[in-house]
Amino acid sequence: MNKWEDEVISNNLIREQAILCPSATMSSQASRKDKEDVPDSSNIRPAFFHDTDRIIHSQAYSRYIDKTQVFFLFKNDHITHRVLHVQLVSKVGRTIGRFLKLNEDLIEAIALGHDLGHAPFGHDGETILNQICIDQGIGNFFHNAQSVRCLMQLETQPKPLNLTLQVLDGILCHNGENISEEYAPSPKKTWDSFLCEYDQCWTSPDITKKLKPFTMEGCVVRVSDVIGYIGRDLEDAITVNLITREDIPGFVTHTLGNNNRDIINTLIIDLLNNSYGNNYLSFSKNILTALHELQKFSVERIYQDPRKISQNDKIKNMFFLTFNQCLEHLKSGEVQTPIYKELLSKMPYQYIADTNPARIVVDYIAGMTDDYIQEHFHELFVPKSFGKQIEKSNI
Repeated sequence: MNKWEDEVISNNLIREQAILCPSATMSSQASRKDKEDVPDSSNIRPAFFHDTDRIIHSQAYSRYIDKTQVFFLFKNDHITHRVLHVQLVSKVGRTIGRFLKLNEDLIEAIALGHDLGHAPFGHDGETILNQICIDQGIGNFFHNAQSVRCLMQLETQPKPLNLTLQVLDGILCHNGENISEEYAPSPKKTWDSFLCEYDQCWTSPDITKKLKPFTMEGCVVRVSDVIGYIGRDLEDAITVNLITREDIPGFVTHTLGNNNRDIINTLIIDLLNNSYGNNYLSFSKNILTALHELQKFSVERIYQDPRKISQNDKIKNMFFLTFNQCLEHLKSGEVQTPIYKELLSKMPYQYIADTNPARIVVDYIAGMTDDYIQEHFHELFVPKSFGKQIEKSNI
């Protein structure tokens, strides 16, 4: 190792020791399941910083760009896609982490990886895939567990990512749909206890609502997920003419604000005022009440608005038909089909041997973008023109 590398590693340690609070997770605490070619202790990139690099260079991260957040089937470049959402969560999380003296590298890695397992068409697509899994008798589908599955089992080229326990646990437990009175870390986990929770996500549908990360940084991402989407979804709903700004409840407007900028600022400042120096995160009672009211308004007036979900039956049919056709291709062994070319040809033999065929197809569909599943469906089920004549065979 060169002298400059020794100095960088030493400075990394000094910086963390000087800045981070007792509740923070030190990079030296990082735990990986498998040995690294270059141990984290000898790497100029701290462990969680290194995990972020591996996440953003994954194929699953590239697919964020065409996975919509809430408003799918809109031709509007100003609405939020999944790639922007995770960046917003990362920025909110690092802001909170900096002021609370937590590990920003760990926060960033969890935030950028937390939605990698999301299906096309957002939570509506997730619900459909979950129903397919139940119908097939293979358990459940939840995007948090699928995100971990992507990072642990599906991203294997050129080699497995081998992310740290702290990052994978934060991703599994991010659960931004539930707003809590208090965000406190659970007792420290081992690889065995983490993998037990991960396995339960496929068989126990209620467990994802109960999972808690064992780091403060994981708790920051949980609350940052809420802050990242709650005001932004309002802006998107206004952009697509689903609601007007005047529709936002008066108490919410008075307490939090009526635009994303003010809502984010209010929530972060209140969280910091109520959390600084504590080993947990919390909002004030008044802010928490307004946040619950805003979430209720969003569910009723945005997420479940009849106009927004008017195409969901067609989307459900597309998912089921695509699943059934891909499963048929898989079982028939047709190697020229897309599922073989785009998934199985890149996977190790052990994945194919150990994975239920129905779960393989779910992995395949979950990895699709919104546009791709529509193109794939069109290719499978919509007649293709021959043009002016039949092309001559090469045989």
